[in-house]
Amino acid sequence: MHELIESPDDVIAVKLSQSIDGNDLEAIMDRVDDIMSRNEKIHVFVETQAIQGLQLSALPHHMSRAMPMFGKLGRFGRVAVVADQAWMRLATRMESAVLPFVSYRVFEPDKRDEALAWVIGKQSE
Repeated sequence: MHELIESPDDVIAVKLSQSIDGNDLEAIMDRVDDIMSRNEKIHVFVETQAIQGLQLSALPHHMSRAMPMFGKLGRFGRVAVVADQAWMRLATRMESAVLPFVSYRVFEPDKRDEALAWVIGKQSE
């Protein structure tokens, strides 16, 4: 399940919880495409809560939409992930290591407001 969070025009902010399905992934990609069409740089805030699973049958279509993003990685600025599960924080840190030119930060839930402020650019890097 996803919930888009109100944010500035150059930021995608989303909360993910429980199970993530194809409709969730599609809506998120639509929002990313929309933001990229209007901004040179995009910043990302993802808050996860009690993730239980991902609909595997949705992955092939999602990957076909996500693959072109690898050519646009230079357009990604600050990325913050707020996760209540240790495995999600670890997975994000691993992703960050693979994409060292994207500015990633991982936060625990009690630092949510700090994470969002950083992504929006209201806090020093």
